[in-house]
Amino acid sequence: MQPIKTLNDMIVFLRERGDRKRVAVVSASDASTRYAVEKGKEMGFIEPIYIDNDDKEECARQAVALCKNGEADILMKGLINTDVLLRAILDKEKGIIRPGHVLTHVAMAEIPKYEKLLFFTDAAVIPVPTPSQRRQQIHYMNYVCHAMGIEEPRISLIHCAEKVSAKAFPYTADYLDIIAEAQTGCFGRCIIDGPLDLKTSLDAVSLHEKGIHSIIDGQADALIFPDIVAGNVFYKTLTLFAYAKTAGVLQGTLCPCVVSSRADSPDSKYYSLALAAL
Repeated sequence: MQPIKTLNDMIVFLRERGDRKRVAVVSASDASTRYAVEKGKEMGFIEPIYIDNDDKEECARQAVALCKNGEADILMKGLINTDVLLRAILDKEKGIIRPGHVLTHVAMAEIPKYEKLLFFTDAAVIPVPTPSQRRQQIHYMNYVCHAMGIEEPRISLIHCAEKVSAKAFPYTADYLDIIAEAQTGCFGRCIIDGPLDLKTSLDAVSLHEKGIHSIIDGQADALIFPDIVAGNVFYKTLTLFAYAKTAGVLQGTLCPCVVSSRADSPDSKYYSLALAAL
């Protein structure tokens, strides 16, 4: 499989693959969700199952049950509060969290001045990842990148500088342990380095001008942010000022979940659905 480098490449791949994923759509009463779902159906990679009634909690439970029972392949949020849907997803008895896994968010962006798709986590779910949660984020990230045809993803552990500062920023000390684990194959086939800041992760000129040597070489495929604030600010800055096209899915569940914000564009919801289908 050739690496998928643009969002359109992803759509082409899905159309050529030819299978339709069943999508349990919760409360698709808003125009943007309807647009995304109907476009995905038209392009031939999904088949929607609409779940709509006045009881939003019941809608959420029904959709989650379809996914849990294998009757749907993807869960998608429509016009329903995120916390209502997450309660159904996280329900200890009837929810769809995989045993021993953590719920997190993986986003993808097509940025006009970057030569390939860029992945990052977490902009939506985990406030401050524990060492264990951060390692699961890396596993999910590597999985998603491989699904996109990236044989050896370059994953950067993000910080505001390139030096470990255990006293001021304790998480940076753990970065060294993560890198050592990656070198033993703990996360599968990937390259991990850090701490690196955003520019040295994504721009080889900046990396070399600062005299930093990194195996990522300013060509990161994926970024692991230290906390939700950094990830969320980056996500929204990309869409507001860099005119990036984005997509995102929840990982850690029995099936991919598209839980877009009401502020996300119709196209972002469409591409998120495509990412989930892939």
